[in-house]
Amino acid sequence: MSTTPATATLIDQAARRQLPLHQYMDRATVEWIEENRPDFTASAPPALASATRALIEQSASPAAWMATPRLYTSIHGVRHSMRTAALAAVLAEAHGLDDADTATAVVAAAVHDCQRRHDKDDQGHGARAAIWLAANADTVWGHFGLTASPRRIVQAAIAVRLHDVPYDAFTADDWHDHAKAESAADILKAADALDRYRLPKATWWPDARHVREPAFDRYRGLAFDLVLTSESHLAGASSPEAVRFALAQAGLV
Repeated sequence: MSTTPATATLIDQAARRQLPLHQYMDRATVEWIEENRPDFTASAPPALASATRALIEQSASPAAWMATPRLYTSIHGVRHSMRTAALAAVLAEAHGLDDADTATAVVAAAVHDCQRRHDKDDQGHGARAAIWLAANADTVWGHFGLTASPRRIVQAAIAVRLHDVPYDAFTADDWHDHAKAESAADILKAADALDRYRLPKATWWPDARHVREPAFDRYRGLAFDLVLTSESHLAGASSPEAVRFALAQAGLV
């Protein structure tokens, strides 16, 4: 029988190593995140192309795409995927990618966690999401007002499959796949890592040692502010509305 109070915050549960399978943000954890803001070097986000801004505005995936619907509003749900998609767009711009390559990275980011079964260390969720994405490519690309091409589907699926595999755990096959989708894979990994400011332990926050994107450190402050502002959903806004508000505040949409 669990001795953790039903009202325990994510901060409390993380400290006790008793985080549940399904984790939802709470006001005390948001306040803790704000109080522990790192000393960032200010860096304005890049000016995004109108096509990229349109993709970001469409990045809220339907709840029906989630393997576990109750995760839609959890810490790996739609708020996380929308912020990751926006950060992927920012990194793609910094990387100098064209509109098509940027779209591949954004689409991959928007669905990278959709086949999670829970909010803990769900190994293999990237591979499951990659399979789901390939099987539902027309629906996903259509959601963004795009047409899927075989090459883009393969690249996005590879990026999604590899996002939860550390570089130092890559097999020869993983590196072979990575070479086919290097930009999308590296950008998704970095964008996903930048959104770790939502997690209830500072030791779990973004670490540049685990990514391969030169612009990673430049956008830490942006990533932190997107987390802090979008968690305003606790005040009554829906998850997509909260993230869109944060994106507007940051000048990304």
